[in-house]
Formats: sequence, C-alpha cells, structure tokens
Amino acid sequence: MSSTTEQTSEGDFAPDAIVVGAGLAGLVATHELVLAGRKVLVIDQENRANLGGQASWSLGGLFLVDTPEQRRLGIKDSFELALQDWLGSAGFDREDEDRMAREWARAYVRFATDEKRDYMRALGWRSTPVVGWAERGGGLADGHGNSVPRFHLTWGTGPEVVRVFLEPVLAGEAKGLVRFAFRHQVDELVTDDSGAVTGVRGTVLAPSDTERGFASNRDAVGDFSFAAPTVLVSSGGIGHAHDLIRRNWPTERLGPCPETMISGVPAYVDGRMLGISESAGAALVNRDRMWHYTEGIMNWDPVWPDHAIRIIPGPSSLWFDATGIRMPAPCFPGFDTNETMKRILSTGYDYSWFVLDQSIIEKEFALSGSEQNPDITGKDLKLTLRSRLAKGAPGPVEAFKEHGVDFVVADSLAELVAGMNKIARGPRLDVAELERQIVARDREVGNPFTKDAQIAAITNARKYFGDRAGRVVKPHRILDPAHGPLIAVRLNVLTRKTLGGLQTDLDSQVLRPDGTVFDGLYAAGEVAGFGGGGVHGYNALEGTFLGGCIFSGRAAGRAMAAATGS
Repeated sequence: MSSTTEQTSEGDFAPDAIVVGAGLAGLVATHELVLAGRKVLVIDQENRANLGGQASWSLGGLFLVDTPEQRRLGIKDSFELALQDWLGSAGFDREDEDRMAREWARAYVRFATDEKRDYMRALGWRSTPVVGWAERGGGLADGHGNSVPRFHLTWGTGPEVVRVFLEPVLAGEAKGLVRFAFRHQVDELVTDDSGAVTGVRGTVLAPSDTERGFASNRDAVGDFSFAAPTVLVSSGGIGHAHDLIRRNWPTERLGPCPETMISGVPAYVDGRMLGISESAGAALVNRDRMWHYTEGIMNWDPVWPDHAIRIIPGPSSLWFDATGIRMPAPCFPGFDTNETMKRILSTGYDYSWFVLDQSIIEKEFALSGSEQNPDITGKDLKLTLRSRLAKGAPGPVEAFKEHGVDFVVADSLAELVAGMNKIARGPRLDVAELERQIVARDREVGNPFTKDAQIAAITNARKYFGDRAGRVVKPHRILDPAHGPLIAVRLNVLTRKTLGGLQTDLDSQVLRPDGTVFDGLYAAGEVAGFGGGGVHGYNALEGTFLGGCIFSGRAAGRAMAAATGS
C-alpha cells in the first residue's frame, strides 16, 4: 500500500457533514443537508455505479397508512390500527435496548400516516393503484401482522425510490455542495479529546469499474483522513456477512442457524461499520434480531456471487417442511415469517417445500427485486397490463420455473415427488403421505364452512378486490389435472435485513451505552436498525425497510443541518 494520504482543507472542500454510505438513507440525509445549504462529503467503498445501494435492487414497497389508494379500494385504516399492528408485531420486551425503539415506532407510524406520502409525492414518487397485503400475521388482533393491506408498490420499483433522492443530490454536486469519495473504505471514526466524533480515517481502494452489485476488489492503494463537525453512518447491515449472521443467530428463539443460507444482498453488505462504530463507543443493541426470508431461491441468472431472490407468494401454495409434513397455522405463505422460520428449523433441516399448480403460479407468484419486475421497474404500462393480466405467469416467473434449480415440474404427483427427492438436502419424501395430505385439503375446497385454516384465509383474502383481481387464485383442487402441471419449489433461507443496530435518538444521533448522546455521530437506515437500534422489534410488517431508511435519513439530515447552522 502506498503512503498517499488524502485530507480535506479549507482551500479544497470543507464539509459540514460526512456521510458514510451512499445507500438510500445516506442519499436522503444528503438531500436534506443540501436543502439546508450545507456542504456534504459522501464516502462509499464502492464505485459511482452503486449509488443507492441495496434499495436499487428492491421491489420498492412502502408501508403507508390511511391513504387515498387504500380508501379507493375500500380499505379502512388508521394510525391507531397501524400502531396496534406495529407494537403487536414488534413485541418490545427489553427495557434498555428497546427504549428508543419504542419511541421510533410511534414516530414512524405517525410519519407513515401523516407525512410520508406527501413527502414522497413532492419529490415525484408515485405508486401503483393496487395496495398489497404483506405479512398477514399470526391470527390474533393484537399480535403480529398487518390487519389490512398497506404495501404501496412504487411505480418504477426500487430504482425510482432512489431516483427521487439521487437527482437532487446530484444537482447539489453540480452546485459544489456535494462531493463523493468513491472507493474509500472507512476503518476508524476519529474523536477529539472530549470524545466527540470529528471525522473518519480509512483506506483508499484500487479503482473498480464493476457494474452495480458485482463484488469489487479490496486492494489498498492509499490512506485518507477527512474531518467534519458531523458524521453520519448509513452503511447498511450484515446481510451478506454470513459469519456475523451465524455469530448473532437467535438459536433459543428460532432454532439452530441454517447450515445452508443464500444471499439476498450483494457482497458489500458486510456490516463493517457496526463494529467500527461500537469500538468508537457507540451503543450496539438488539444484534440478535434479524429478518431473513424462508422463501429463498437461487437465481438462475445471477448478478452478484451467490445471488438469490425471494418468492413473494400469495396464500394458496401448500407449504411442507423438509420431512413432508404440511405446516400448520400461521405458517402459510405470506403470513408470519419468523414463526415459519422457527417451524422449518425445528425439523433439524434448513429448507422446506411449496407444492402448487400452474393456476397458482400464474396468479400468486411474484419475485422480489427490481430486475425481476421489468414492466413495473421500467414504468411500462402496456407491458405491465400485458404481463400481469394475460394468461400465464409473468415472463421472469416462467423463466425460473423452466431454469431454476429449486423448481420441479411434473404431470403427476409421483413424478413430482421423485423430482423433489432428487434435489432434497434431507429425508426422502413419501408420495403416499404427501398425497394423503393434499387430498385431505382438496376435499375442503368445496365446503364453505371449511375447518382448513388456510382455505379460510384464502377466502378472507379474496374479499379484498386487490387480492381477488390480481393476487389470489380462486380455491380449487390442487390435484385437478385441469389446473396442472404440478409444481414444487425447494425453499431456502435467504439472508436479508438486520433489525438491530446502533441505538439512536429521534434525531438519529447515536447514543453511548450509558444512554448519553455521542456528540458528532449520527446513524440512519439499516445500520441503526432503521432507527433507534431496532424500530421493528422482532418482526417487520414489510414495506418498512425503504421507509425506515427514508424516515431515519430525513431525521439525520435535518438534525445535522441544524447542528452546523450559523
């Protein structure tokens, strides 16, 4: 490594704020700082192509409460109902670690009710007209889950959410208010004699022209040191750092850590700044709270190494554990992620199965990721109508059915089970036992007074126009050849979100372990548990991750601007 050192100076660029991490939370904070006329230095270990970070790969859903879109669809929502759902899902039970998270939860639900939609629309954001119903929960009014649909899908998906903040940031760059330091890896937070953060030090990495999401080199070519009166850490979580996930896995709560995990985020989601911030004196809380998905599949056409995605399912697929036993309520597709994770891992295996048919996959399978939804990502209305309303599954879904290593397609149950056994990582499935369970379920389809909780849930879902029209197929017998072929999908644990993180107050200012303010240091986005060190508690309601980046980034940017005002 060379001894080259970079430093800011009055004659060069003296920033009012340093933002470490150019993902969504960092861009939102930078946008707010630029609005206030502040100078901002944005540091990122990746190149310019990766501006926006993981948000660019997201589906772009936003959790919103009591919106015109909901009301047009007959959805009755309110701050009180949403807060009940949030607190019932979060399950806050830690006096110190959840102290600020509780405050963040109430503030975030209020933001989602009163301000978020207008704030985003003023920037040019728009959503699709149908509101989705994600994470439907565990079956109790005061327990986990969304009581009503709240998932507002961005017209343009994740890239559009990034765009509405990136464009004003780039305009700030053109005006000389923003400077980027790409390929700069922060290794240390610099503090003064009083303990306040006054800047950052780190390693200059060799140039890289890799495309967005691709792993880049970590070759050191120099050092840097930058100073500013305020520093924001907005560097993301631990989603690709499987060693950190294993170290913090909540075995007592969810069961043994999966032996096989597939990655739903790029390699740069490494969690480095969590440890660096903690070493500097920041409070790192709720590190055992994570949000990983149970419906992960390997990408047949990957972008980054080990690239995997999630199936976002409707409620009709039958879900079997690795031993071939149908999972009970609330372990239905799209209902209770953590309870399903616990049930899967209780078998001693780390995977499970969907069994469905062509009618179900055509209407109920969606794939996470902006790249898997080119019609909505490209804001192509004609293509969207053609792909979503025409007979057959959307093209990306059919491509996975044809090429995906986790998919089995057959005309008979015997053939299907034979194919499942070829790709199983555990016990061989018994075709007679699987048939017994499916036939028992199929007998309930024609019964309006069914005792099958999943069929009852499907019937309830179809009372909502959005689900009936485009998301939930009419109940039918899965073994009816008219709905074939049969399809099985091996589902893996997909790593994704960090729910714990750096503890912050409502200004996104980092706290120390004793609860005092860490002067000069702020945190936003996933590195802060999306606010307060864990605003979601134990469970997320979906559409809340991008929104958490926006809310905490906005709070940080405004507070940093105020702290550096004349």
